[in-house]
Formats: sequence, structure tokens, C-alpha cells
Amino acid sequence: MTLLKHRLFWPVAALVTLVVVNVIANPNFAKVTMRDGDLYGNPVTILRESAPLMLVALGMTLVIATRGIDLSVGAVMAVSGAVSLTIIADSPDPGSLGTVTVAIVVAVLVALVLGAWNGFLVSVLGIQPIIATLVLMLAGRGVALLITGGAITTVTSAPYKFLSNGYLILLPVAFFIWVAVVAIVALVERRTALGMLTESVGINPEASRLAGVRSRGIIWAAYMVSGLLAGVAGIINASNTMAADSNNAGYLIELYAILAVVLGGTSLMGGKFSIAGTVIGVLTVTTLDKTIQFFGVPPAQSPVFFAVVVVIVVLVQSPRVHAWGRAASARMRRTPSSGEPPTGPGAASAAKKHEEVAA
Repeated sequence: MTLLKHRLFWPVAALVTLVVVNVIANPNFAKVTMRDGDLYGNPVTILRESAPLMLVALGMTLVIATRGIDLSVGAVMAVSGAVSLTIIADSPDPGSLGTVTVAIVVAVLVALVLGAWNGFLVSVLGIQPIIATLVLMLAGRGVALLITGGAITTVTSAPYKFLSNGYLILLPVAFFIWVAVVAIVALVERRTALGMLTESVGINPEASRLAGVRSRGIIWAAYMVSGLLAGVAGIINASNTMAADSNNAGYLIELYAILAVVLGGTSLMGGKFSIAGTVIGVLTVTTLDKTIQFFGVPPAQSPVFFAVVVVIVVLVQSPRVHAWGRAASARMRRTPSSGEPPTGPGAASAAKKHEEVAA
């Protein structure tokens, strides 16, 4: 029972169930092969393709922990990809490592500024997070279209493509990027007092402020980190396609990020958050997407299938559903079967009345 109560039990169980279903349906699902000294296969592909969503979900976790939400991450991804690819396309030497480095740095700084803008609206001006980030969600893609001139910018640059398709020590570079980011975020949030302060702000912002916690700065920083990580995700996404498609880059990723955070056990009410749970949630969402593709669900119908599976997983994790299950089990144990004497506080008086009637 202790294991069942662990906050990571149900997210891990959902991920394991998905993997088992895929392996039963296709024994080659978990097969990993080596070609030219690198590992290939569905598990490796999932680890690589999880990178953009993983980065966005990590930032979303910190924002949700402060009782906020960031709906602009997809737009920030589009802006970041547009900035980096435009710089590379306008450079006389697109394949130069220096050009790619400058493009990445500028794109990340732009994303950081956009995150700071969201944080300013929420923490300083007091605008509700869903409204503040909705502004950038709507305007961001327009900004990205202005940067690219309304066209899909494509480039050919080996160093830039290496970010998403390159390999390092048997595994994709994108995998090492998100692992490094997860390690840094976990180190900062769980090995310092920042994580506790973030949770205190999410649980009760006013009480935290009265206790001397600089809640405004913590909330502002959470949105800046979210924007920064969304910018890095946008670069990896653009690197994968080698094109800046402002309309489709990061489309609906904010919803999948929120879903991954919730599947990982973090409450949308703020407060307690789980970085490990978010990692498991992202891997679950990515694996589920692969499962839907494998079973041949048409793209137009896949959201329905996705929603049904997610509802089942969320219900299984729900504390209220668990309480209902325990209550029903307790009632079944208390209900006596036919032919058995009644038990409980009124059992003695009931037995005495039965004897009087018999006499």
C-alpha cells in the first residue's frame, strides 16, 4: 500500500503499461540496433523526440508551481526558431560554427526577454497568468511571421542540424541536452532553498510575502526560465526540420506540456511539484503519440484517442477516485453475507431481539 501511495507510482505505471502494450502488439518495438557506432530504434527515437516537449514542460512545471500558467511557449518556440534560422540564412557562411553559435545565442536571449515580459505582466502588473500569456500566444506567431517575412525560411547548415539529428556517445545530442537541463533544474530547485520558496509562493503567495519571501521575484524568474527553455526547444525543433515554419512550430505544445506536468503528479493549483514526475509525464505523452501512430489512427482522429487515454490515466491517478474506491471497499467488507450473524455496534441488540422473537 505504501508503494501505491507514492506520487510517482501511477505515472510510472502508465508509462510501463504503454510500453507493454506496444511490445505485445509489436515485439520489435523495444528493439535497439547499432549502425555506424550509434544506437537506433523506437526507444532511442522517443528519447530524441521528447527533447522539445521536455524543455517546455520543465519550464511549465516551475510556472505551475507558482500557481501560474504559460500559454505562450509555443509562440516563443516559433519566434526562437525564426530568429535563429533568419540569422543563419542571412549569413554569408551558413555552415560556419561561429554563425550558428551567434544565431543560437541571439534566439535564446530573445526568448528570455519574452519570458521576462510575461513575468513582468504577472508579477509586477498583477495580470492573471492566463490572460498575460495569452497576449504573447496570439502576438508571438505574428512576430515570428514578421521576422521571416511571412515565408518558411529554410537553411542548410550541418552544425545547426547536429543539435537535433547528431549523435554523441551512441545516443542523440538532443537527449543529452534535455538530460543536462533536467539535471540543472533539479540541482537548483532541490539542492537549494529555491524549490521550497517556489512551493511556498504557490501554496499561499500572500503568506509567503508576509513571511519575507520575495514572491514577485520568484514568479518573475519562473516565467523567465519558461521562456528560456521554450527558446531552446524552438531551436531544437527548427534544427530537426531545418525550416522556420511560424504557423506550425510548437503548435499546441503548451497543452501537451500542461498535460505532461499534470500526468507527472503536479497540481494545477500550485505548490508541490515534481521534476521527476514531469520527466515521466513527457515520456508517457511521447510514447502515447508513438502508440497512436503505430495503431494507424488517422491524424484527424488521434486527438480523440489521445484524450480518452489521458482521461483514463488522470482518473486512475485522482486522489478522490482512490478515496471512493477505498470507501466502496470498506462498505463491502462491512456488509454481512447471507447466513452470517450481523457484526458491528448494533449486533448485540439485534441478536437479543432475534432470541426474544424466537422464544
